[in-house]
Amino acid sequence: MAQSRTHSGGCHCGRVRYEVATELSAVLDCNCSICRKRGMLWTFVEAKDFKLLAGEAELVDYQFNKRIIHHLFCRACGVTSFARGRGADGSEAVGINVRCLDDVDLAGLTLTPYDGRSR
Repeated sequence: MAQSRTHSGGCHCGRVRYEVATELSAVLDCNCSICRKRGMLWTFVEAKDFKLLAGEAELVDYQFNKRIIHHLFCRACGVTSFARGRGADGSEAVGINVRCLDDVDLAGLTLTPYDGRSR
């Protein structure tokens, strides 16, 4: 079982910065229209494991389809480094775009395909 550790991440220009505790054991490669076009890879954490350090005022919210996920992007550089929503049990959850974590080697991750296109 992978061990949880704290990662730093954020947008391209650095205005949005956060820390997240995650083990990165489940990284989803979603094929929905937005994830496919933007190349996002996701891991999900409970809200308590996410801390926004900077950039709250820089975030713009984009919702589509069922409007249940808040795809937040930096108004300056346009990068979606995380999203907010609710888990299956209704609890607050944060989706982390793993590509936006500072210290992660993507080649070392196991990607799990997720069929978001059909949902």
